Amino acid sequence: MKKLSFLTLAPLLVMSTPAFAHVGHGEHGSFMAGFFHPLLGMDHVLAMVVVGLWAATLQGRALIAVPATFVGVMLLGFVAALAGLPIPFVEPVILASIVAIGLLVAIAQPVSAVAAAGIVGVFAFFHGHAHGAEMVGDSALSFGAGFALATMFLHAVGIGLGIAVGRLMHGTAALRIAGGATALCGVLLIAN
Repeated sequence: MKKLSFLTLAPLLVMSTPAFAHVGHGEHGSFMAGFFHPLLGMDHVLAMVVVGLWAATLQGRALIAVPATFVGVMLLGFVAALAGLPIPFVEPVILASIVAIGLLVAIAQPVSAVAAAGIVGVFAFFHGHAHGAEMVGDSALSFGAGFALATMFLHAVGIGLGIAVGRLMHGTAALRIAGGATALCGVLLIAN
């Protein structure tokens, strides 16, 4: 019953209004603003949790390599934006990451930890760039530390969900459904 509730409510929550967490420039800068930033937007939550979910479905080295690569490359994108490197299509690529990684979970095609890390790394650069492009002032370090920690937390949630569902359900069907539902939520965010 709880799975059905989640699958029913997730698209409805996304369809109501976009809940992007990109706050105004004046609200950036503190560790707490950085920490809460990924937690307050549906786009961030979906992207970070599905990265952890994918790592859990791949298992083995991917459990560490995929989220660690995401956080590391995200911070590189953050620094690139702070340095003034212009990158086109940042927001569309962020939304595409939700759809793409959700579909990768849904199709359950085994890939190596290196390949998975490379895929999430590409998307991570855009996620980090979006945060760095919004920064003003000299408090980028504390903001960056906050959003990196929150990203790790959301990855851990995804990994935990993936492992728990995999063990409780004795198979990948529920994980594949969760990946498909995430991809659908990403499509709905794009449509808004």
